[in-house]
Amino acid sequence: MRILIAEDDKPVASFVQKGLEAEQYAVDIAQDGDEAQFMVSQFDYDVAVLDLTLPRVDGLVVLKHIRDTKPALPVLILTGRNRVEDRVKGLDLGADDYLTKPFSFTELSARVRALLRRATMPAEVMLRVGDLELNRVERMVKRAGNSIELTPKEFSLLEYLMRNVGRCVTRAMIIEHVWNLSFDTMTNVVDVYINYLRKKVDQAFERKLIHTIRGVGYQIGDEA
Repeated sequence: MRILIAEDDKPVASFVQKGLEAEQYAVDIAQDGDEAQFMVSQFDYDVAVLDLTLPRVDGLVVLKHIRDTKPALPVLILTGRNRVEDRVKGLDLGADDYLTKPFSFTELSARVRALLRRATMPAEVMLRVGDLELNRVERMVKRAGNSIELTPKEFSLLEYLMRNVGRCVTRAMIIEHVWNLSFDTMTNVVDVYINYLRKKVDQAFERKLIHTIRGVGYQIGDEA
């Protein structure tokens, strides 16, 4: 899952980013309101964490932009504005939650998880491809009723493939969405992790679900 952090305080942004990445989220940072609006328009996020005191464009203006363009995107306000009237205004303008600074990362993480649970419809919580099941919230994988143990990065890769079932995804797309990095043609990390997944998801089964599209990338589903 991908999270946007709109925060101009670099130490705070770095602290939140490192904590969320340790929990296997892909995290982008916007350092001003204008950049935050652009990123919301260009990319799909599962949650936005929004400071209200942003340079160039105020956080409340960014919040209105999010509600106008991505009305279903959960927004957690993380700000030093701690007056009751500030909290009321932020919530009335469309924020889903409000956390004031200073804050505990464990509380922020719990609030992010709560927003994800509320925002994800039942059909989207459980991804299915044939007899393979992935629970996005509980982070569990089963095939033919048997549990499969995956590392956090393997889970994120499988989730991305299953969210794009029947569609060929390129190595560059996988690197961007799963590793949150720019694609380096010299790296074989995607191929390595695809092989890890195949050993755990496909190896013991007659029907193979993960397919290589030669010269393009990978696809999960029926035979490509």
